Amino acid sequence: MRHRNDGYKLGRLTQHRWALFRNLLVALFRHERIMTTEAKAKAVRGLADHMVTLAKRESLHARRQVLSMVPDTEVVGRLFDTIAARFADRHGGYTRIIKAGQRPGDGAPVVFLELVDRPDTTPGKAKKDEKKERAPRGEAGATGRRRRKEKAAASA
Repeated sequence: MRHRNDGYKLGRLTQHRWALFRNLLVALFRHERIMTTEAKAKAVRGLADHMVTLAKRESLHARRQVLSMVPDTEVVGRLFDTIAARFADRHGGYTRIIKAGQRPGDGAPVVFLELVDRPDTTPGKAKKDEKKERAPRGEAGATGRRRRKEKAAASA
């Protein structure tokens, strides 16, 4: 039975688990989107929401509480300045989990853990509107057998 058993152990010792959570939080607040396993994302999601809630307080005590969990001062500054301001009118639910398939090596379910209301900075979407210049057919991408034949004909 799991009565009153809270949290995820993730097959790690306590110190290792908390170090993992800290690293995931730093990466999440630095990049605003990370790819990790589903179990790790579910374990760190509540902590991330709590850190944003603390950052919204904008007090020295709250900053020190966040620094105890997110040991990177640059990331904490960003959390207090930009991320907390973005979520000023939201009362919770600062993160979202998006399923991304399975990891090729071991088949573990992989997800994206990201901040909600994240500015869309996907590099593919910015270039999507631009028309690509294509080389005439046959000139670009001559690979394999055809390239070897052309080399042999040129050298003979």
